[in-house]
Amino acid sequence: MFFSLAPWLRLVLSIIAAFGVSIAVTPAVKTFATRVGAVDVPDHKRHIHDHPIPRMGGLAIFLGFLVSVLFFADITTEVRGILLGSILIVVTGALDDVLDLKPWMKLLAQIAAAVIAVAHGVVIHVFMNPNVFSQTESILIGSLGIPITILWIVGITNSVNLIDGLDGLAVGVSTISCITMLAVALRVSEPNVALILAALAGACIGFMPYNLNPAKIFMGDTGSQMLGYVLSTVSVLGLFKFYAVVTFVVPVLALALPLSDTIFAFFRRIIHGQSPFKADRGHFHHKLMDLGLNQKQAVAILYAISAVLGLAAVTLTTSGIVRILLLLLALCIGVAIWAYINRMVHHHPPVQKPEETNESEKGDTSNGE
Repeated sequence: MFFSLAPWLRLVLSIIAAFGVSIAVTPAVKTFATRVGAVDVPDHKRHIHDHPIPRMGGLAIFLGFLVSVLFFADITTEVRGILLGSILIVVTGALDDVLDLKPWMKLLAQIAAAVIAVAHGVVIHVFMNPNVFSQTESILIGSLGIPITILWIVGITNSVNLIDGLDGLAVGVSTISCITMLAVALRVSEPNVALILAALAGACIGFMPYNLNPAKIFMGDTGSQMLGYVLSTVSVLGLFKFYAVVTFVVPVLALALPLSDTIFAFFRRIIHGQSPFKADRGHFHHKLMDLGLNQKQAVAILYAISAVLGLAAVTLTTSGIVRILLLLLALCIGVAIWAYINRMVHHHPPVQKPEETNESEKGDTSNGE
């Protein structure tokens, strides 16, 4: 029935359905999380919140996303693989929120979920040509596509988990990434990909009222891993399969904030002689709070940075006056961010200590930060 509707109407209904389910079931998920012991208890060392808060809120996001996709999207072989893999990710995340699984267990589950997606045809087939002087924009990567795709999926899954350190941060950045790739998917005529991204965005927005500071519930590994997994696989499904460089760069820009934070954390720890999986307090959101910003201010700045990167991604697919307007908007947001941070630095002395992070979100998925 829904497939007979106009594409734009299906898109709108997809967002509304995901939003409605997510916002409606979150209170029930909160109660369930409390009953099964999926509660983050502050230890006064690494957590900012001062009272126990349920986690596993990502279950509400997943339910909203799943219902919307099943009703409105075309369930192709690739989409089926993404849904099956996301179920494995959600189950693993829920178990971790209750039992605190070993890092290697979560990593194995992530790899297995990535393999499920790859087995269903979600594979990167081309790669941007590193030779900028070549007339060939991209090159076929053949059998290397499978390990590269698995690495991409596992990497982004962990990246979103890594930035989940302040109330509302991961869900907001993920929403911005969804909207960015949704806009580009519509530009390159990928309606089914757009529907999936619309469902994920709607589910995230429905969860936001409960997760923004002060958070009533955390998404936990259930949510952060699921968001990273779906974003990474959908980016492969819709944007990596073209031969143009622009469609390779778009998902990288859309996910640039969590991706760059992960890369910096990895090398920072190695340089300091630590395990790359050892938890620390050097993430972007920690640095902003050390400048004297509170949680809401830090999250707002990271939202804005993510939005600028998203605008840059969309700009690559536009031309003429639209491109100019988007570039000007991105420039204005960038200047505003710089001015705000500069003002905060001059009005608030840098914080010298806290050894704190927030959201239960134990940080790195692969290390239980």
